[in-house]
Amino acid sequence: MSQKKIGLVAIATPAWFLTVYLVMSAMRPDYVHTDQAISELGSLDAPNLWAWNVLGYILPGLAIALLGIGLRREFVGRGLPATAPAMALVAAGLLMALSGAFPANMTDFKSTTTLLHSVGSFGCYIAFLVAGFWLPSLFRKVNSWHWAATPSLALVIASIATGFLRFAGMASIGQRITFLCFFLWVALVGWALWRANSSSVPPNNSSKPTPLRGAA
Repeated sequence: MSQKKIGLVAIATPAWFLTVYLVMSAMRPDYVHTDQAISELGSLDAPNLWAWNVLGYILPGLAIALLGIGLRREFVGRGLPATAPAMALVAAGLLMALSGAFPANMTDFKSTTTLLHSVGSFGCYIAFLVAGFWLPSLFRKVNSWHWAATPSLALVIASIATGFLRFAGMASIGQRITFLCFFLWVALVGWALWRANSSSVPPNNSSKPTPLRGAA
């Protein structure tokens, strides 16, 4: 898949997730957005649990992993050490998919499926933080990506700040704002990938001037 197509997939992923979330939650008159976790749309006791887990977790997770592959190709191709942060994003996507493959059992938090779901959820976020804090240093080294460094880092920091809401008795609201920051980051980086590969000008690795050659 081309870099531009990977960028478009990443841009579309947040809209896809939001649409699935709104449709699936609307099908649950008993579902309360401010009191229940997003995972409860796909818990073992939820109706249509596999529709949510496949469409809401597994497919977006695979799309995010694809974005990580695109970023590795983008920056390693420019001679930059991007394998580790890009693979962290791949891991984040795969771990999100894992959380969908193992629905939580809301009546038994020690069950194997709940533990694996938690590993996927928390692992996804930790891997995202690794990628989110590491990648801006690479963005700043490429002219066509320089603009994305600050806003992408700001979204990562904002996602951490939302954690304070969870300790203030607003866990469900905090979780949704964290998801918002996460998916806005995916869309932003996807847009940057699409934009960087849409220019007719050959990419330049650095903002430094190119030295003259062959001067007599």
